[in-house]
Order: sequence, then C-alpha cells, then structure tokens
Amino acid sequence: MPSSHSNQQPQARNALQGITLEALLIELHAHYGWEGLAQKVDINCFKQDPSIKSSLKFLRKTPWAREKVETIYIQLKQGNHE
Repeated sequence: MPSSHSNQQPQARNALQGITLEALLIELHAHYGWEGLAQKVDINCFKQDPSIKSSLKFLRKTPWAREKVETIYIQLKQGNHE
C-alpha cells in the first residue's frame, strides 16, 4: 500500500515528459523573456546576445543549468511563478 507521503520529485518530472528542451525553452522565453530568464538563472547565454540556438547548445552540455531551467518550467506549469 502506498504511503500517504507522496514523493513530489517523480510527479514534478512528469511535467517534463514528452517535452523537448527546445519546446521548454521557447515557452519559458515567451513567458519571461531573455531578461527575466537571466534574472532567474544567471548564465551568459540568457544575458549576452541570447538566442534559442545558443541557449540549447549551452544547456545540453551543462547539467546544473539545465536542471535550473527545467525547475523554472515545472514551476510555471504548476502555477508557482512570479
């Protein structure tokens, strides 16, 4: 029998199922803009000459930054955003 304390991590990760990194980034950019994303995650690909292509390249090879961006997306989808 499952415990009454559900683990939120798998449920949160389900929000990413079937979503490409590109689609996630496009949606976040549409919602926050580059400046808003740069405030949330302090990385140069959001601050200096930002583009979807350069951001994808960086995020694909930088796991810690990708995790932060995915967390922002999950929060947006759950309605926990500013």
